[in-house]
Amino acid sequence: MTRLAAGVVLVTAQEPPLDPDDPLAPGGEDVGMTATAFVSVSLDPPLVLASLREGSRMDDLLAEQPLWAVSVLTESQRHIAGRFAMKGRISDRLLFEDIPYVRGEVSGAPLVGGALATLELRTEQRVPAGDHTLVVGRVLTAHLPSADGGPLLYFRGRYRHLG
Repeated sequence: MTRLAAGVVLVTAQEPPLDPDDPLAPGGEDVGMTATAFVSVSLDPPLVLASLREGSRMDDLLAEQPLWAVSVLTESQRHIAGRFAMKGRISDRLLFEDIPYVRGEVSGAPLVGGALATLELRTEQRVPAGDHTLVVGRVLTAHLPSADGGPLLYFRGRYRHLG
């Protein structure tokens, strides 16, 4: 499968507040993960699929939080992909610290500034598949924040660009 080129996306979601009934309680943390297993499933209704490692922080969060987002990364955003793909990484709060983003109007999840496209989603279905969970999401919003640059690709174990 290393011979199959894939686009690179950042999947994001916002954890719910620790105590939703207490307005003074700390809000939930933003969570992000790099993914290359992301595909369009249906145009009507608009559905996409992301494959998440079973038991990962994002898999656990999306089992509880139905709203999430995806930013399709450009070739100049390789550092973002690498940062959120690291094993044993620092907290996600610090990873988002110097990345320009806006909050999704529906999901509240971070949407990366300058991405080729951003989507906000609501989980429709979760399907166990080996050591992964396939999460099917209905597209709630879609934006094209940037027309600059080409897509970031992953091929033969490395990030690449078209050309």
